[in-house]
Amino acid sequence: MEKKKRVTIYDIAKHLGVSGTTVSRALSDHHSIGDKTKKAVLQAAKEMGYIPNTIAAGLRKKQTNTIGVLIPWINRPFISSMISGIEEVANDAGYNVIISQSCDSYKKEVANAETFFSNRVDGVIASMAMETEDFSHFNLFIDNDIALVFADRVGKNLPQDKVMIDNFAAAFEATEYLIHSGCRKIVHFTGAPNREIYKLRRAGYQDALEKNGIPYDEKLVFSGLLSGEEGVRNAKAILELKELPDGIFSANDTVAVHAMIELKKAGLKIPDDISFIGFNDDPIASIVEPQLTTVSHPALEIGRSSARQIIKRINAKHSSPPENIVLPTQIIVRESTRKLVKSVPPK
Repeated sequence: MEKKKRVTIYDIAKHLGVSGTTVSRALSDHHSIGDKTKKAVLQAAKEMGYIPNTIAAGLRKKQTNTIGVLIPWINRPFISSMISGIEEVANDAGYNVIISQSCDSYKKEVANAETFFSNRVDGVIASMAMETEDFSHFNLFIDNDIALVFADRVGKNLPQDKVMIDNFAAAFEATEYLIHSGCRKIVHFTGAPNREIYKLRRAGYQDALEKNGIPYDEKLVFSGLLSGEEGVRNAKAILELKELPDGIFSANDTVAVHAMIELKKAGLKIPDDISFIGFNDDPIASIVEPQLTTVSHPALEIGRSSARQIIKRINAKHSSPPENIVLPTQIIVRESTRKLVKSVPPK
């Protein structure tokens, strides 16, 4: 089958018997073109199936009206909500969004960043891969004055805007909630230790234990990619411990839910034998039985705030110091935790 030829402004010009410049100006609503001609051009463009080449037009203006979004996984509920927030704000402001996932691979993240740069995006919102320890690929944007905002998974000491939560405080509060509900031997499921958000959640967990007189035990910390498969492995490892824990604080809901299901299969009762607190408030948290107590993570608003910030940077006439935007969290109490035996002090 012969490939259909793309309709150009010159095809419209030939059809109407006018110049290409006239068609171009009519399509851009230029003041020098009369209403009658504009109407004729728009009608012909519609009938002939003309599609504007927005990239070429953007390059002429030195702007593509495109924002690149670097994310770890597109199929995680938290990330999907964050993308929705980004697209909502970006599209309303006239920007297109290109999404690329790293699958938590450093090499893939670097390749995706280079692709965004080659396609001349106006700005990049990045949530970093688990494997990323070297941030030099982001210099492509920094050195070429391309706006860059980090969202959720941010790098420490990077001099760019960041949109995030207070991971230390959220983890401290979650761990202390377990302690105040009677837990004394608390496991922590965490992500890669080089990722700042998981480092902070682990620190919050550790600080809450020490504040409440509970010794920190490295053997009770399980690190990894926080996947469902990992949750099953973690549960099996817990069943091998000499003394079973009575509480688990997980850095995401996915690994928590799968561990919870596996421990239930082994005959343990939740929360009577082991209490669980997850993180993110993914849909799976309210579907599992019992429903999972979790820390809310405002994914949609992180996306919206990131988009507002990147657009602000794209349109800024002068540079200004980087901003850290910190959004609030809260514990959503469900059936996977026991009732408090001691009140949690206010923040």
